[in-house]
Amino acid sequence: MATALMVIASITKPEKEDSDTAVQKRVESPESYIKHPLQNRWALWFFKNDKSKTWQANLRLISKFDTVEDFWALYNHIQLSSNLMSGCDYSLFKDGIEPMWEDKRNRRGGRWLITLSKQQRKADLDRFWLETVNLVPEASARRVLPRSPSCGDVPLPQLLCLVGEAFDDHSDDVCGAVINVRAKGDKIAIWTTDYENKEAITHIGRVYKERLGVPPIVVIGYQSHADTATKSGSTTKNKFVA
Repeated sequence: MATALMVIASITKPEKEDSDTAVQKRVESPESYIKHPLQNRWALWFFKNDKSKTWQANLRLISKFDTVEDFWALYNHIQLSSNLMSGCDYSLFKDGIEPMWEDKRNRRGGRWLITLSKQQRKADLDRFWLETVNLVPEASARRVLPRSPSCGDVPLPQLLCLVGEAFDDHSDDVCGAVINVRAKGDKIAIWTTDYENKEAITHIGRVYKERLGVPPIVVIGYQSHADTATKSGSTTKNKFVA
């Protein structure tokens, strides 16, 4: 009996050498438990058009995050944009900036606007939005980014642009991004803080268009919030194009 117990013990209890090896492997693989911080804290908002409520009452804060991992945890547990009801919005903004024209960081700003046809909702909407929100949050400089939980064995950079410093020195001018799901056609926009900062706006527009893979022949426009709020027709005049 004593011999049998000794054999069982030798199977179920690893030797000290094996335990030390396991600890060493964990120490050598910090990526498995260290989160990757972003330079800013971000907030995801949801808007549902209930005509019995005011506009602000329809706007709801979903969650905030400040690491790459927490972003993916949030993104993978919310409804895809293409499945939202008409009249709904997602907004991703830097913490402290509300997704409305009246916010002091948005008041003198504007947006680069992408308009999609109804036929593009299935093919492009979710991809464009995911690409957009990965352009907005800039990661800590020169960090190695983890893979998305939904990406399997394919490295994140092969599927999306890097979550990081997408707009170089002009990332501070970015306030957030908005997606509007509408019956007549969906819209995606990146909001900036100052419509008079031509250098920042044109750089952001060029990078944004390239990352979305919009053909050069297709023109996208930048509109100030002031012009959008006071427009008299169905369209707002573009201050810049890319």
